[in-house]
Amino acid sequence: MRLIFGLVLIVGIGLAGFATYMARNYIAQYQHQLALERQQRGPQVEMVDVVVAARDLAYGERIGEEALRVVAFPRTSVPKGHYSRIDALAPVAGRGAREVLRAVSANEIVLASKVTRPGEPAGISTRLAPGMRAFAIQVDAASGVSGFLRPGDMVDVYWTGRVGGTNLRTEGDSTGDVTKLIESQMQLVAVDQVADLDRSETRIARTVTVAATPQQVAALAQAQATGRLALSLVGVLDNSIAEVIEVDQTRLLGIQARVQAEPEHEEARCVIRSRRGSEVVITEIPCTN
Repeated sequence: MRLIFGLVLIVGIGLAGFATYMARNYIAQYQHQLALERQQRGPQVEMVDVVVAARDLAYGERIGEEALRVVAFPRTSVPKGHYSRIDALAPVAGRGAREVLRAVSANEIVLASKVTRPGEPAGISTRLAPGMRAFAIQVDAASGVSGFLRPGDMVDVYWTGRVGGTNLRTEGDSTGDVTKLIESQMQLVAVDQVADLDRSETRIARTVTVAATPQQVAALAQAQATGRLALSLVGVLDNSIAEVIEVDQTRLLGIQARVQAEPEHEEARCVIRSRRGSEVVITEIPCTN
């Protein structure tokens, strides 16, 4: 009996040791596989809530809560000006709803630069910085860059007119018909009655509206009243500062002004005329005056 009990005890101890060994190997393999999975997965990305458009939002559309939704977005990639809650874009009591300044596609993050403040309309007044004014310039196919101008573009403004008289000369000493750059890199806030920055169609405009300081408004008004204005489209990546540009007919054709030689002045001569018979004798004497 004791022998059987001893054998059973030895077998039980052996089985327990074998089970412990197998469990240890299984746990080690599991931990190894878990470490490999974590290594392949990479670092965990921290997510935050951002407000996106639930559908396409067009320019000038009033923003309601039904047009928005909240999604998770990586914190390190969140753009500036985003919203974290829908109620931050909801209509404000006593002020009204926000409107869309630039078209927003479905699932696109809604940014503060693409919507107005509560109650503000999506007009050109929202595009003007403090101290700036809106001024309309009359254009046609030739002076308006063939209809390729869109709100948000930058343009140079040239004036063409007549400068007459010797007392009325420009800085470049030009007279007659003159073309001069009067303003550089002015921003367009509207083309005709359209202020949508996402406008893509091309059409011949009759007027364009630029953002200008009060001093620039006065200069443009004077230039438009005394001559003709033409616009030149500035490249998106062009940050160069335009130099003083002025062209008249003589510069255009390469004509050089004639220089009239001044007449030579003869020195004064003092003489005495005396007659000797039929001859007149001229004798030079020192001038006393």
